[in-house]
Amino acid sequence: MPGSLAAVLAAAGLPTDGHYEAKSGWVSRAWVGSSYVVRVGDAAAASAYEHEASVVALLAGTDVPHARHIAHGTSAEGAWYVSARLPGRTLHDTWPTASVAERRSIIHSLGDALRALHCVPVPDGLMPPWLRGALAGGSWPAYHPPVVGVAMALVEDAAAAGLSSRLLASWVSSHLPLFDAYPHVLVHGDLHGSNIMVDDGRVTGLIDFAEAVAQPADVELDTILRWCARPEEFPPTPTSRGLDAASLAPARGWLEEAYPELFARPSLAARLAFYDLWVELAIFGHHPDAPVRAVAEQRIVRTITRAAR
Repeated sequence: MPGSLAAVLAAAGLPTDGHYEAKSGWVSRAWVGSSYVVRVGDAAAASAYEHEASVVALLAGTDVPHARHIAHGTSAEGAWYVSARLPGRTLHDTWPTASVAERRSIIHSLGDALRALHCVPVPDGLMPPWLRGALAGGSWPAYHPPVVGVAMALVEDAAAAGLSSRLLASWVSSHLPLFDAYPHVLVHGDLHGSNIMVDDGRVTGLIDFAEAVAQPADVELDTILRWCARPEEFPPTPTSRGLDAASLAPARGWLEEAYPELFARPSLAARLAFYDLWVELAIFGHHPDAPVRAVAEQRIVRTITRAAR
């Protein structure tokens, strides 16, 4: 057992024996044991783990399948988080060999889990501290869930980064009234194949609540549908590949079968376009890599140009 893993287990008050399998990820190291999953990140991960622990506490006693929080903290190893191990494997690992019937069952189960999640009482303004800092002007290197109320500030940030367009500001402001009548609920904010655990054709848990926010329920669709359409952008590790897009094509229809009210919002297409543009604005205004910003700019221009026709 690596010394860093043993140190975290000891800090969590857990036995330091047993077999753990090392898993790679995007921003943290992970070890999966028979009963526990241990994640270790750098010092910056501490606030994300703290936020995740507070969100998971909201799920206790609900019908939301999730990994029970065991302990979290900071030590010489960095920030760490220990959770109970859930049955099964990630959806990403399960999907390629699952039958069509099994895939449909998985997505139906996901719809049930999301309905339960969106019924959990949520504190007003719930947002991870790191996301709050990013929205205040910090740099962010990855996708983050849309926060409707700061959209016009992102337009200003985009203008400061070189994308100035009266048409863009008009497009965003004209869409904001679409969200006035809808309450904010608990949204996972980062649901894709690596953050959904599956066993025997059903979802056993939603994991990694570090990006959970209080937003309209259909914000959840932004990540899910983006993942289904462009799974190559959601590999489980930087050096691996995403799922086959064609295999995910039926997922939207299956999810709508299980959770039709999530798709029943008036002007859903316009709302989804708004969420999609929000993400591209955030990337264009704040991502540190110029090639990534260039792709985001192309998508922004394409969206507002199409709307102007």
